[in-house]
Amino acid sequence: MNPLELLYMSLRTVTANPMRTMLTMLGVIIGVSSVVTLVAIGQGANAQIEKQYESLGTNLIVVNTLGNGRATQLDYDELMTLEELPEIETIAPTMVKGGSNIKYDRVQEKYTVVGTNDRYLSLMKGELASGRFVVDGDMGFRNQVAVLGSTVAQNYFGTLDPIGEDINIDGIVFTIVGTLKVKGSNISGVSLDNSVFVPLETARRAFKLGNIRTTYLEAPTKEQLSTAQSTMQQYLTYKFKSSTGFQLINQDELMNARVAASSTLNNQLISVACISLLVGGIGIMNIMLVTVSERTREIGIRKSIGAKRRNILLQFLIEATVISGLGGIIGLLLGSGIAIAWPMINPKQTTELSLEVSMYAFLFSVAVGMIFGLYPANKASKLRPIDALRTD
Repeated sequence: MNPLELLYMSLRTVTANPMRTMLTMLGVIIGVSSVVTLVAIGQGANAQIEKQYESLGTNLIVVNTLGNGRATQLDYDELMTLEELPEIETIAPTMVKGGSNIKYDRVQEKYTVVGTNDRYLSLMKGELASGRFVVDGDMGFRNQVAVLGSTVAQNYFGTLDPIGEDINIDGIVFTIVGTLKVKGSNISGVSLDNSVFVPLETARRAFKLGNIRTTYLEAPTKEQLSTAQSTMQQYLTYKFKSSTGFQLINQDELMNARVAASSTLNNQLISVACISLLVGGIGIMNIMLVTVSERTREIGIRKSIGAKRRNILLQFLIEATVISGLGGIIGLLLGSGIAIAWPMINPKQTTELSLEVSMYAFLFSVAVGMIFGLYPANKASKLRPIDALRTD
């Protein structure tokens, strides 16, 4: 009996009881569709991280101070003198106050307030929608002015122009001087859209924020990034008399850390999905053992008229493989459909289908069917014709 005849017989047997076949394939379908969907979501997340990275350029360094007190305190004016060095182009110190109560008219919500200087917007590659950003004069006179991120401006003012209006931030009145265009979240950890920006010195005194905790620096070129980082390392070590009171992270390290965290989580989820495939394989083996018991007489008849052991072995092995293969195909289609539809359900999350991973998931499902179908097929092939024919 040639392989095509065996395949035809297997398909006919499998489709003879569609409900049982579908239930048998369920574990494989769930496993394959989960793998395809999770990989698509994971690759979409990594693509978003890379896009955020590119949107900030490749020359960014983030300085975080970790200690308390004057020994680990950064001075704004002293920091800004570092811009005179050729390896450092832009410096934007920040003070962040999360969960600030921002009130306008009868609307009150919580947003992040960022105290910074005039360099911050260009360094973060943001754009003004209207008005202006914080300027040097605001820093010197400690003006109580504010620039709204796009989401903040939309929530409070809709399509109206908010320039010149007053808002209340934690009980202190600020005048709106500008709004930003939609930017989206960025790899620095602060979303321009969901933040309110005020002059650094105003934020320090108004909200009693203490020391500068995070400073962003930009090197003129990517080639000068390591030199700029080394310069800051030496400066901070000298100033703090220690190399442990601060942390320096460049843009590559930020992106790699985010990608690694995303990939680790995604791999863990894929591992869980693969367990479904193994459970599906056990289900296939169980059903095939039942099938062998039900078709014992058929096996005896076939053997008595000349069927060899390998014919019986191949027949049942192909049936198990067909079940897992069909489950794999349905799982691929289902997983691809979910991956394509996912951004419609969650617009903030993009997906990217991987043809390579999809093929591996399908081949793994076929392999599961072959492995777990081997024992029932071997059991069927070893039945003695005389014993099989005696079975009712």
